[in-house]
Amino acid sequence: MKGFASDNYSGAHENIIEAITKANIDHASSYGNDVYTERAVNKFKEIFGSDIDVYFVYSGTGANVLSLKTVTNSFNAIICADVAHINVDETGAPEQSTGCKLLTISTTDGKITVDGIKKYMHRVDDEHFAQPKIISITQPTELGTLYTVDEIKEISAYAKQNNLLLHMDGARISNAAVALNLEFVEFTKNVGVDILSFGGTKNGLLFGEAVIFFDKELSVNFKYFRKQAMQLASKMRFISVQFEALLTNNLWKENAKQANKIAQYLYSKLIDIKQVKITQKVEANGIFAILPRELALKLQKETPFYFWDEEKSEVRFMLSFDNTKDDVDKFINLINLLIDKQ
Repeated sequence: MKGFASDNYSGAHENIIEAITKANIDHASSYGNDVYTERAVNKFKEIFGSDIDVYFVYSGTGANVLSLKTVTNSFNAIICADVAHINVDETGAPEQSTGCKLLTISTTDGKITVDGIKKYMHRVDDEHFAQPKIISITQPTELGTLYTVDEIKEISAYAKQNNLLLHMDGARISNAAVALNLEFVEFTKNVGVDILSFGGTKNGLLFGEAVIFFDKELSVNFKYFRKQAMQLASKMRFISVQFEALLTNNLWKENAKQANKIAQYLYSKLIDIKQVKITQKVEANGIFAILPRELALKLQKETPFYFWDEEKSEVRFMLSFDNTKDDVDKFINLINLLIDKQ
């Protein structure tokens, strides 16, 4: 039984493996000076327009940290949700690499608002206070919820009014696009996002993420920081060829649609179990729920998933493109079996 611990647990899609295999046949120029990288960049330009810069990196943390580092100074601050990946799950890499202070906003659903941002804007130009420079939001959020287009517009408009930039952590951006039924550009570039971390690993890639600058002036120094951060791949074609395959014939959509669909299927089964309490809207491919701790611990011995909040016994189930209804049915049967034994 495939588990629901993380969409990082899944393998790579067969089309991705095939693309890597084909790129492995001959020699190719290194560090991105190859036809595979050129074609992948052009795929992104078909989606977002020609006036963008695209860079490939190994990891999501690399994408986020370099996005932020390229446009900040060490006296700046980065505004984000308290549950943001850059705050909780990157081992201080944003602070260590950028020198910036993270200013966090408490949230119950993973989404920040203009009201939350405003509290950090009272000491602008005060040399004793870290100066806000960029807002970072996650789409979908770490709690599986989605920002609407209007919510992003509101944050973006406030950012522009206050000389702030807007970064989007799109580790699961394909799942967001499918759930919102929108083109990528409609909830990123068109609504004022300046820099986008475009995820691939969680949607069928073997490894690799992309960083997209919608204002090319912002990316002037990115290539130098990427090298310093050890995120410049010498055989870059093996990252870029994966994105070319992902963005061809809507493979990204097919994968994300399956993950979201199976999440809804699991949700439909869990809500019928009285011992399970769903804690967040199920809008993409993540489900958050409170289970009796004893039940959760017994389940973990049989299949992997993570506790999100140990004190509440809140867990996270994350669905992948290769999860099936059969995986869900087996999991639900296991839950019911364990409940019956109590």
